[in-house]
Amino acid sequence: MCGIVGAVSSRNIVPILVQGLQRLEYRGYDSCGVAVHAASLGNLQGGLQRARSTSRVSELMAQIEQDHLQGGTGIAHTRWATHGAPAVHNAHPHFSHGTSGDTLKPGRVALVHNGIIENHDELRAELQAKGYVFSSQTDTEVIAHLVDSLYNGDLFEAVQAALTRLHGAYAIAVFHKDEPQRVVGARAGSPLILGVGEGETFLASDAMALAGVTDQIVYLEDGDRVDIQLGKYWVFDRTNKPVQREVKTVHAHSGAAELGQYRHYMQKEIFEQPRAIADTLEGIEGIVPELFDGAQASAHRVFKTVDNVLILACGTSYYSGCVAKYWLEAIAKIPCQVEIASEYRYRESVANPNTLVVTISQSGETADTLAALRHAQSLGLEHTLTICNVATSAMVRECKLAYVTRAGAEIGVASTKAFTTQLAALFLLTLALAQAKGHLSDADEARYIKDMRHLPAALQAVLAQEPQIMAWAQEFASKENALFLGRGTHYPIALEGALKLKEITYIHAEAYAAGELKHGPLALVTSAMPVVTVAPNDALLEKLKSNMQEVRARGGVLYVLADGDTHIESSEGVNVIRMPEHYGVLSPILHVVPLQLLAYHTACARGTDVDKPRNLAKSVTVE
Repeated sequence: MCGIVGAVSSRNIVPILVQGLQRLEYRGYDSCGVAVHAASLGNLQGGLQRARSTSRVSELMAQIEQDHLQGGTGIAHTRWATHGAPAVHNAHPHFSHGTSGDTLKPGRVALVHNGIIENHDELRAELQAKGYVFSSQTDTEVIAHLVDSLYNGDLFEAVQAALTRLHGAYAIAVFHKDEPQRVVGARAGSPLILGVGEGETFLASDAMALAGVTDQIVYLEDGDRVDIQLGKYWVFDRTNKPVQREVKTVHAHSGAAELGQYRHYMQKEIFEQPRAIADTLEGIEGIVPELFDGAQASAHRVFKTVDNVLILACGTSYYSGCVAKYWLEAIAKIPCQVEIASEYRYRESVANPNTLVVTISQSGETADTLAALRHAQSLGLEHTLTICNVATSAMVRECKLAYVTRAGAEIGVASTKAFTTQLAALFLLTLALAQAKGHLSDADEARYIKDMRHLPAALQAVLAQEPQIMAWAQEFASKENALFLGRGTHYPIALEGALKLKEITYIHAEAYAAGELKHGPLALVTSAMPVVTVAPNDALLEKLKSNMQEVRARGGVLYVLADGDTHIESSEGVNVIRMPEHYGVLSPILHVVPLQLLAYHTACARGTDVDKPRNLAKSVTVE
């Protein structure tokens, strides 16, 4: 959540801060703001200045130009609201209001924050008793006042002291009126990176924010604190010990944030899926455990040792894990449990030390999933593997094994290509475990690899059906409720389809295993309730047809994604789109794409903000 950019430079840094915010806006867009130290460019009369807005970054730019905001030291923020409604007084950056006797001293500290401070109420009461005046409902303003209260001529020491009082998760960047060319940052549970330029230094939530500015990136470890000044920096770990963190060359392409021919990022990312799948599977000539080797362990040894799998994930990633459960048990013959990460660590569970713990995350920074991983490790589950789209993320660093997907930057909040590449990686994991357990013949291996290589072409054929799906979307645009049905491996695909519709169209949608329809949900079915059915030609097809008849008998209208040989025909109340080909066990990867397109075009027809749906944000780094 929330995006942070900061800098210390000898040039006006405001354009870079604003550009960084534009690239990070997917992380939160309830409000945005920039603060600079005017004296940092030699104007000794300058103090702290800021511009804040509850509009998008593009509107903030106009305010910045009007106010002639300039500075060589600055911080910027785009917000996903946790504490306090989206309003200018709750927008970051926050200024402190220090005291001197009975006189307020406004604007000594400027601070931005990503995360949640759990003990903010206690700290707020303490600071109010000291005379600090709060102008927002945020937990962040507490940190600004706390740093101010502890300041005694050295900003880094004040921040260090403040951190010992904070409970919760945070990434912060802060500067002080008395030190015009210095920014201090810290991270605990929320991401923060350091960018090293020529005579200038940067902080950001993501390297993409600094694309074209610097490609020299330091990935700060959890608990790190950093002191950046003009052309130099120092990093300290959570024990205040000076440490050296590797400077990596990271080519974060700003082109990933360009729309090109597409109307929205979501549409662009849907159509990038053939390439994303091809890149994720690039170089796969055979199934070997070494595909999953990490810096800390050998997959060959681990796969021979484990006797069950525990998948931890949230949201869309959780649904990819639900598909993988079917694959792992049917092909690898290994028991699999899939847990919602945000629930797993809050219940008593029985730990089997021979468990392979698999985390799934697009960003690799998902707070709930990281916390669930650490809980599993605390229970003695040492065999850990992550499926992740970001090679430099906390998830990859903290798991012993990894498979990094190559979906590329995903800007749209509603995940699409990250989901299908996760499925491709999970299928590879299934085959690798099956091989390790002696359940994968040479003939099956060759057939599965052939099928995977054909996936990009098969996806292109599915995408060619966009005009038919657009016609469905026009009918869905006037609805307020929808049901999605699937069976077997396609039940999680129905869940994912319903989630996509909810996220970006605001249509209430639910998904059910089709056999459950008669156990309650059938009461909802009327002619006003569209029922989307995923109907591949598999072993459950005849059962699914019976469930469809139950819908039609109650006047429900069906929208069916059917394989060509299912013999399901369009008729009154039955709308059919035929999938180009039946794809067997990999069919879920194909069947989800029309559901993505249906949600996308329905959102367009309803006029919602497709890439930035209300109340949501990408990269969920708070609990």
